[in-house]
Amino acid sequence: MSTAGLSEQLSAGLSALFSGPPRPDMTGQLLNYLELLIRWNDSYNLTAIRDPQQMVTRHLLDSLSVMPWIDEGPLLDAGTGAGLPGIPLAIMRPKLHVTLLDSTGKKIRFLNHVARSLALKNIHPVQERLENWTTEETPSRIISRAFADLDSFARACRHLMGEKTRLLAMKGKYPVGELNKLPAWLKIDSIEKLTVPGLQEDRHLVIMSLIQ
Repeated sequence: MSTAGLSEQLSAGLSALFSGPPRPDMTGQLLNYLELLIRWNDSYNLTAIRDPQQMVTRHLLDSLSVMPWIDEGPLLDAGTGAGLPGIPLAIMRPKLHVTLLDSTGKKIRFLNHVARSLALKNIHPVQERLENWTTEETPSRIISRAFADLDSFARACRHLMGEKTRLLAMKGKYPVGELNKLPAWLKIDSIEKLTVPGLQEDRHLVIMSLIQ
């Protein structure tokens, strides 16, 4: 598909997500990010998805489907990989401070290049394992698409959580089996069904917090 076609697909998806036409500058930044992802993917193997149309749906629009549950921040994107969902969220929310955390050096090199190329002042790529990373500023939201199960995600985040921190786990099908294996200090606040324009698959957001 041509660049114009991808732009049209993205604009239609953003309009469906946010009930109105997107700002052209933000659409442009998302497409610039997509272009960098496509270009670097051949050498860095950042994503198994190679088709640009699928990238728009499964990466950009999927990432932005969680925006109603993102507050003023700070936001930690744990196991960010190619910057998903953190970079699309940072583009659409320029005042949101986003830490992009990943343990793989080549992915952090890509994210630093994205930050420079797109002049994104509100993202901070960090190479570190989640369970080893510390910060003086408690994250308001910790989000991830990367963890295989909720229990592992929660335990890796425990040292970063404050009483107002919310864990946001992006999942496919409703994670029935995982919900019964959560640590005793964690509670489920809600499980939201996500709608991703162009994606005919189940998507859910599991929102968790500390038991007070």
